[in-house]
Amino acid sequence: MLHRNSRQVSLTEAGAQLLAEAAPLLDQLQTALQRVQAQHDEPAGLLRINTSRLAAGLLINPHLDEFLALYPQIQLELFTDDSFADIVRDGFDAGIRLGAFLARDMVSLPLDQGQWEAVVASPAYWQQHGMPQTPADLARHDCIRFRLPGIKRFVPWILEVDGQTLEVETHGRLIFSDDHYVTHAACQGYGVAHKFVDSIQPELAEGRLVAALQKFERPWSGFHIYYPARKLMPPKLRVFIDFFRGPLTATLVQRP
Repeated sequence: MLHRNSRQVSLTEAGAQLLAEAAPLLDQLQTALQRVQAQHDEPAGLLRINTSRLAAGLLINPHLDEFLALYPQIQLELFTDDSFADIVRDGFDAGIRLGAFLARDMVSLPLDQGQWEAVVASPAYWQQHGMPQTPADLARHDCIRFRLPGIKRFVPWILEVDGQTLEVETHGRLIFSDDHYVTHAACQGYGVAHKFVDSIQPELAEGRLVAALQKFERPWSGFHIYYPARKLMPPKLRVFIDFFRGPLTATLVQRP
C-alpha cells in the first residue's frame, strides 16, 4: 500500500484507490465522533455573530444578561454591521438580518413572527403640517430617509393600498445611515420617519412620536438568523439559536 525509502513515504496505486474509496466512510466516522463529543461538551469558545444594529438593539441586548449567565464559557462577539456581510469570508458563525435581505445558499431560521413599521412624526410636526390621510399625501411632507451602507438607493417605504403593495416615493432634506439619528430627528420635529414599531416604543408611549397611516402598514417578514449549512452545528451556536428563538418567536409585534 505504501512506497517507502529513507526520506519519504507515499501511496502506491492500490493505496491511493483504497484511500479514495474509504474517504466517505472516514468522514462519516469523524462526524459521528464529533456528534457524540458535542453531546458531552459544555458550550464554550468564541461565538461571532454579525448582526444589523437594529436587530442587536431589538433582539439581542434585552436578553443578553440571561444568556451570558446561562453560558459562562461562551465568549460572544456581536459585530454590528448594516451592510450585506459575507459571513463565511469574514469568519462569522452566523448572521442576523431581515428575511428580505438574507444571503443566498444559507440555512435560515426566523427569530420573530414579523415586524411592523409606522409612519411617525412629532406632535409639533403634525400640528404644523397636518397628518397624511393616504400614502400619496407623503409627497408633500419632509421625509427622513435611511440608506444602508454600500447601497445607492434609499430603504423603501412600503405600504399597502387596497390589498396591493406600494413603494412610496419620498423626499426630504435629511438622510442618515444610522437608524438612531432617524429617531432623534423625527422627535425633534425635522420630518416624518418610517420606523419599526419595536424600536420606538418609548417614544410612542411618551407621546414624543405619533403614528399616522396605520391602516396602510403591512408586516415585514421579520428577522432571521442564517449560517452556512454544515453536518454538525457547534454547541455554542446551537444554544444561541435555541435561546434567542424561544421568547422571540412566541408573539407577533403589534401595530402602534
